[in-house]
Amino acid sequence: MTIAAGAHAPDFTLPASRGRTVSSAALRGSPYVLYFYPKADTSGCTKEACAFQEALPQLGTLGITVIGVSRDPIRALDRFADKYSLEFPLASDAEGKLTEAYGVWVEKSMYGKKYMGIERSTFLVTADGLVAKVWPKVKVEGHAAEVLAAAKAI
Repeated sequence: MTIAAGAHAPDFTLPASRGRTVSSAALRGSPYVLYFYPKADTSGCTKEACAFQEALPQLGTLGITVIGVSRDPIRALDRFADKYSLEFPLASDAEGKLTEAYGVWVEKSMYGKKYMGIERSTFLVTADGLVAKVWPKVKVEGHAAEVLAAAKAI
């Protein structure tokens, strides 16, 4: 089950692209966007990442950090970030603790075959560490703009 708006955002510390580490402790006092995506360098995930990159200056003026999270290994995230000049951190949740804590590790189905994977979801977290808004089952088109609009309201 996905974490609901109003809940405390789960704590995390994860390795991220370009030798960074991201953590909820370091973000305390600042709002942030945590978006979960299935796999680096696939079409939908690339469109979503590029849209967030495009919105980054506006989100930055609001003091909002963007972090993309997948279960990809760091090497794949570094290649993805370099290929598309993504400035925000892409975090590797290789062990799956954060994807499970947020409830985005779900059973999916493709061509009749069931498997476990990340449900594309986004969470806007306030400076107090509370989830302000949740977007489950994200449709990529126009999503970054929706997040930006909601971010302006917190």
